[in-house]
Amino acid sequence: MAKVAAIQMASGPNVSANLSEARRLISDAVKQGAELVVLPENFSHMGMSESDILDIAEDYIFDSQQTDKPKGPIQDFLSSMAKEEKIWIVAGTIPIKADCKSDKTSPTGKILSTSLLLNDQGEVVARYEKIHLFDVDLGEQGGNYNESAFTEAGDKVVVVDTPFGKLGLAICYDLRFPELFRDMVSQGMEVLCLVSSFTSTTGKAHWEVLNRARAIENLCFVVSSAQGGYHVNGRETHGDSMIIDPWGGILDHLTSGSGFAIADIETSYVKKVRKNFPVLEHIKLPCHLK
Repeated sequence: MAKVAAIQMASGPNVSANLSEARRLISDAVKQGAELVVLPENFSHMGMSESDILDIAEDYIFDSQQTDKPKGPIQDFLSSMAKEEKIWIVAGTIPIKADCKSDKTSPTGKILSTSLLLNDQGEVVARYEKIHLFDVDLGEQGGNYNESAFTEAGDKVVVVDTPFGKLGLAICYDLRFPELFRDMVSQGMEVLCLVSSFTSTTGKAHWEVLNRARAIENLCFVVSSAQGGYHVNGRETHGDSMIIDPWGGILDHLTSGSGFAIADIETSYVKKVRKNFPVLEHIKLPCHLK
């Protein structure tokens, strides 16, 4: 059994202030026993315009042995926090220069919306780049979003072994694409960690039902960390960070504002549910047959 926390913030354009708030919330969660902490999307920066993300983009360097070496104030903060608090961190999203991608051959001037997983030694053990980019028009009330203007999409599904079970990493708009999580389950995923900044408009309509659906259909725990509140740029995010069990029950949630949801998870329960209710073994679509 392990205790996990889904951190919720209402980040602004000042990186230092956001990191200070993240430090406070992480420390408070650890005081309540958290061993795995999940930060929200854009935890370190919510700019006045979408292009502001380019100004704080960090490098991510690969050495000759392909050992990942993070570089930058946001990544340094995360590494130090993981080591100081002796916890694992799913690091929300960090804007990483797309030119730092290991297989990149030409510069694009864009970033990769990147979620890093750090262990309790402050080491990066997994890196996920957001696959589905939020290019939508929600009308006059909801706003227009064109994430692909400054962000390059990732193309790799990430599931990693941890002391808390096999974690799958996903970011915000990914939540709407169930085939992504079926792929994760085929790789043994037991705990889904989703980091997000869902809009108020879409969150009111779809946030809870989508999170619970992903837990139910994949018989896994879901730990969803969100931005929640009013931001300096005028945007309102939905919040409602939550932790959900494999039967779809909400173990804890935080409606709005800064704070965290916290709960115990146990992968033995995932295995028990999957054994007693073997829906994943009953999939008959050809693309999922072994």
